[in-house]
Amino acid sequence: MKFKYIFFILTVSVTIFSCKDDDDNSSTFDAAAQSLIDDETLIEYLQTHYLNEEDGGIWTVTANEAPLFNDERLKIQNITDNDVDYKLYYLSESEGTSFSPTRADSVLTTYTGMLLDSTVFDSRSTFIWFSLTGVINGWSYGFTNFKGGDRVINNDESFQYENFGKGILFIPSGLAYGNVGQSFIPPDAPLVFQITLQDVNISDDDNDGVLSYLEDIDGDGDVKNDDTDEDLIPNYLDVDDDNDGTLTKDEDANGDGDPTNDDTDNDGIPDYLDTDNS
Repeated sequence: MKFKYIFFILTVSVTIFSCKDDDDNSSTFDAAAQSLIDDETLIEYLQTHYLNEEDGGIWTVTANEAPLFNDERLKIQNITDNDVDYKLYYLSESEGTSFSPTRADSVLTTYTGMLLDSTVFDSRSTFIWFSLTGVINGWSYGFTNFKGGDRVINNDESFQYENFGKGILFIPSGLAYGNVGQSFIPPDAPLVFQITLQDVNISDDDNDGVLSYLEDIDGDGDVKNDDTDEDLIPNYLDVDDDNDGTLTKDEDANGDGDPTNDDTDNDGIPDYLDTDNS
């Protein structure tokens, strides 16, 4: 069978939101060792399952079906997170035609999430927006490998997307819920998500005139760890990034709508990050 069990989850999409990383609370847990175990588990899964092109389901190899592991569309994304190396596998059925999100952007998607035993723990068949700053790391990294589609508006003003990104993410537990688990997801569980990427929104989460992905000051791809004024509010959510009493959006000295290119005192620090720009 394609699905072993199907659970109906009343709380919408609870399973993909990121949660506090509690791994550090366990002094005996070895995240690096678990990453290696997960990789072996995922490789075994990819070697014993195939994508049924007729119904779009993932099925167990029983005859001469070509396993996912041998599919030329399967790629590896090497990721280092919290000093631990991970391998996220993804299969691109359709790349999409518009552009790819950064890890600071929002995506319009549909998806089905399952465990490796085919238990479906979450599914969404209608469009829903998610910020990639608020979901599990497997999503925030994985979606960057796809592009959105072309929006088609009908005569009745309804719309749909064509040529959108579509594929499968095979996520190690360390980029999901680690040794904590959640709801129907047990600890140390790698996850599989069949996803579409219908559209991408380039986010400005705090509406300060600086796009969220540009608030990655240290350039590591993670906007959540950049906090210029050390007020415990990351820049991408902070309306006054340097805490000088002037809102970031009001530090646009040349009035072009972009605070990042204003440096009044020519010290190489843009005004919105500079507490002394006179």
